[in-house]
Amino acid sequence: MADTLEKGSEYNSGSSDNGSQIHAAIYERPTGLKGFYYHPVTQVVMLGFVCFMGPGLFNALNGLGAGGQVDATTSANANVAVYATFAAGAFFAGTVNNKLGSRLTLLLGTTGYSLYIGAFLAMNIHPHAGPFVIASGAILGLCAGLLWTAQGSLMLSYATESQKGVFIGIFWGIFNLGAVVGASVSLAENIKNKANSVGNGTYIGFLVLTLIGVTIPMFMADPHKMIRTDGTKVTSPRHPSWKVEIVGLWVTLIKDPLIILLFPMFFASNWFYTWQFNDFNAALFNARTRSLDDLVYYLSQIFGSIAIGLLLDRKTLSRRTRAFSGWSILFAMVFGVHIWAYFYQKHYTRASPNLGTIDFTDSAYGGRVVLYALFGILDAMWQTTSYWLMGAMSNDPAKLAFLTGFYKSLQSAGAAVIWRVDALKNPFMNIFISTWTLLAVGLLLALPMIYIRVKDHTDLVEETMWRMDDSGHIRDVDVVAAETKTTS
Repeated sequence: MADTLEKGSEYNSGSSDNGSQIHAAIYERPTGLKGFYYHPVTQVVMLGFVCFMGPGLFNALNGLGAGGQVDATTSANANVAVYATFAAGAFFAGTVNNKLGSRLTLLLGTTGYSLYIGAFLAMNIHPHAGPFVIASGAILGLCAGLLWTAQGSLMLSYATESQKGVFIGIFWGIFNLGAVVGASVSLAENIKNKANSVGNGTYIGFLVLTLIGVTIPMFMADPHKMIRTDGTKVTSPRHPSWKVEIVGLWVTLIKDPLIILLFPMFFASNWFYTWQFNDFNAALFNARTRSLDDLVYYLSQIFGSIAIGLLLDRKTLSRRTRAFSGWSILFAMVFGVHIWAYFYQKHYTRASPNLGTIDFTDSAYGGRVVLYALFGILDAMWQTTSYWLMGAMSNDPAKLAFLTGFYKSLQSAGAAVIWRVDALKNPFMNIFISTWTLLAVGLLLALPMIYIRVKDHTDLVEETMWRMDDSGHIRDVDVVAAETKTTS
């Protein structure tokens, strides 16, 4: 579909894929060193390193299991706080971004990650600092909402329509390397440590990197001074207020009720981390082996995302064929890896002796690390397919924004629930079965939605949010189609 221009706004998203272009003033881009600094790619790379140093290292810390500690209770409760405040605070982050601007919002968002990792360092020195860790988790959840809102504004506003895929790829590539580098730092620090908790050096290394991340937004360019590669000026889109956000979610649900069938899949998308990180990695392996597992896990994610992405973007197959193929691969992966994991899980409980003692030099390690790599691949495939299915349901940016809002809210709510279940020391097997069951149910309920809603071409009649005017009235298809032609 052709680009649409918001009434009363100078915002323009650049050239569209079908060659249509909204008429806008063209400016000459700076040259030389200034041109390099103000180049959109340079700024997106800087943005990627902000998230490399923040969320990327948070993922690496969580991947160690128990946040690198012996007792997973405090880490689990901290994650409850993170995801609970993230789920609630994300609704208000857009309003904050509108008031402060994306760069300052990004700066505020990064500070929570330094505080959180610093809290774990404090607990490593003072074992009774658990409440501080949990409180820092609550603050981090609010900061994470700010960071990801600002990140989305900057990344998408810098790209022309034809560059969005490339810019997203650059950002996510750099961001995901954060977890890989974080795991490498932890492995290097703990390679001679056969104890069950990581040393202070790991937390200090993570803390230094996150503090560097806090400084990067200070050196990023003012978005209002940026000019895209097509000569159009960057105007960051305004986020809807929290009231409009909630109303929009409700309208999306009413107008497209089949989205409910994806809710269990969304809910499960962070649920499995608890068993993988705390009840498998932290429960079975010593500190240096957990660091190695963490590295393997995130390297495997790169392979998983590329593999499923190549399938889902394969243009020689119809969209429906790709959708069912992706679903089938996820189904096989979920049952394959969990059947394998069951034969390990049934041999240990929270009361088992010698927990946290398996070393990568032991014969028992080989099969378990291969399984952990498969969990990393499954994670990447699950997240990628979830986003792809949302994109296959609609071409309307407004509707996609609300769908991803459902995704992040349900994802965070599910994570808060299961981390609390783990903190209450429920049996490992119960958490494992809940993980397997929720993944399977999520896939089974998504199947009829795929059959009904994923088509080879998206029709305008299904784009309810696209056809909604400023007063909330749903306009006729013919009216919107005529308007679309006049802007092409």
